[in-house]
Amino acid sequence: QNDETLDLDSLNPEKIIISPGPGTPNDSGISNQIIKNAMPEIPILGVCLGHQCIGSVFGVNVQQSKHILHGKTSLIHHNQFGLFKGIPSPFQGARYHSLSLESIPPHFVKTAWTNDNEIMGIQHETLPLFGVQFHPESFLTPMGSKILENFVNV
Repeated sequence: QNDETLDLDSLNPEKIIISPGPGTPNDSGISNQIIKNAMPEIPILGVCLGHQCIGSVFGVNVQQSKHILHGKTSLIHHNQFGLFKGIPSPFQGARYHSLSLESIPPHFVKTAWTNDNEIMGIQHETLPLFGVQFHPESFLTPMGSKILENFVNV
């Protein structure tokens, strides 16, 4: 649950995935606090709302997306960096969102984007922080398991 307190030290996680959910980063429970408390030691992957939480923690506004997409796919282009090593570009990615990051957070690079340049992936320049707006866990993202494997191998 994202509304309960969590003692990261007692859990001693190797990695953290902040998963999708309804709402905005402002009403995402403890997700933002986990991002603040876990870095820089614990690699974090934010998916959809988790991606938006990472951006929000680093001062980026979350805005209405160019297109509201629920259960649709888009071609996702990327830079072969980090999570996207060994992934063809572009690939089909599942999208279930109506919000997105307005810009790239400071000290992050854009790692993935759509044909109309909507931000689909970010990675911190020095910390193990990754975000994807699309859903790698969806069957509509054929390369999703490889993307998640790349995160596991960070």
